[in-house]
Amino acid sequence: MYAIIKTGGKQYRVQENDEFRVEKLDANVGDKVVFNEVVAVGGDELVVGTPLVEGCAVEAEVLEQGKADKVIIYKYKAKKDYRRKNGHRQPYTLVKVTAIGEGIAPAEKAEPKAEAPAAEAGKANLSMKKDELLAIAKEKGIEVSAKATKADILAAIEA
Repeated sequence: MYAIIKTGGKQYRVQENDEFRVEKLDANVGDKVVFNEVVAVGGDELVVGTPLVEGCAVEAEVLEQGKADKVIIYKYKAKKDYRRKNGHRQPYTLVKVTAIGEGIAPAEKAEPKAEAPAAEAGKANLSMKKDELLAIAKEKGIEVSAKATKADILAAIEA
């Protein structure tokens, strides 16, 4: 059985026990990753998704995090004394496919933490927008002019 998956803007044809490099994933060595974007699954019969195959996933284990060989970029303009040399090493993740098919748990995404209400005086700071500082001042019952600077509003809130 094989599957065609999408990750990192590319498509890969994978089978069980295949090892292949993908664009860098945010995972540690030894972690399990799940590729939910399965374009097609083949075996006895080919199943093509529209655009993805429903309920199908590919599970893989991270074997290595690394950088590819250096690629040299050299720019040159004749007779103009212009030369620029630059190098680049693309980061990658080496993964090994452990399972293909249905019943694989989808990848757990860390839910963004709900922001605490900005109305707390300890949370007010200069990096906040002026409107947010004015709202905090209004909730605390502090009269501040709309023309006041952020520093003045913050000083009034903290006083």
